[in-house]
Amino acid sequence: MPTPQQLIAARYGDASLPAPAAWSPVIEHLLGHRSVRAYLPDPVDDDQLAAIIAAAQSASSSSNLQAWSVIAVRDPARRAKLAELAAKQDQVAEAPLQLVWIADLARLERLTEMTQRPDGALDYLEAFLVGAIDAALAAQNAAAAAESLGLGVVFIGSMRDKPEEVADLLALPPKTVAVFGMCVGKPDPARPASIKPRLPQSVVLHHERYSLDAQEPGIETYNSAMMRFYEQQKMNVRGTWAVHSSKRVAGAETLSGRDRLVDFLRARGFALK
Repeated sequence: MPTPQQLIAARYGDASLPAPAAWSPVIEHLLGHRSVRAYLPDPVDDDQLAAIIAAAQSASSSSNLQAWSVIAVRDPARRAKLAELAAKQDQVAEAPLQLVWIADLARLERLTEMTQRPDGALDYLEAFLVGAIDAALAAQNAAAAAESLGLGVVFIGSMRDKPEEVADLLALPPKTVAVFGMCVGKPDPARPASIKPRLPQSVVLHHERYSLDAQEPGIETYNSAMMRFYEQQKMNVRGTWAVHSSKRVAGAETLSGRDRLVDFLRARGFALK
């Protein structure tokens, strides 16, 4: 079992950082998170799934609207098709369970029909944000719960690359959209995952007022930490983290088809006023 010092060192890529005096088993568990992309074929059983979803439903929800749903995909053929749609990522087909998280306004629309009330607020950007945020909060709880059961996870943003095909495959009704997927399964010990360093707290934590200039030293420190991580993991990444991140936001061509999302969402019934 890693010590708090070892977990902090791994999370920030800096062995000189002390662990904070404030500590708990929950913090220890969260700091051990890693993205798992190699799985054993062992199934995730119904009891495990029920516990994971109960944890997901324990996340905060805006106005208790619970504007999200999740689709558990176990069928190998459907997982293989999702993998093809999600940038051909092998782990989507390999993991025994794929959870596809849905921003879901269809249920709220149905409630307004049942109660014979207007639903004009569903046409606003705020409503879509509520669904997407609620789904993200629920999914993070689910990830922590799955890891507590000895399972591994990795989020799959590429579910947004070909959203029309994903919607068709999962029979999604109007006013719903898959915001991301999540592979779940038992990690393959022959192909272990490592904790990826994150930005120093000096970059993301601001006191009283926001400052861009104050972040620059921490970014340089992080560039060095990520270069060490790339080398340790034998990852063929050219340039620093800052360069790599800049490339990802260079233009519409770097969005892997997701530059069409506004048009897709409006076609799905999200007016986004």
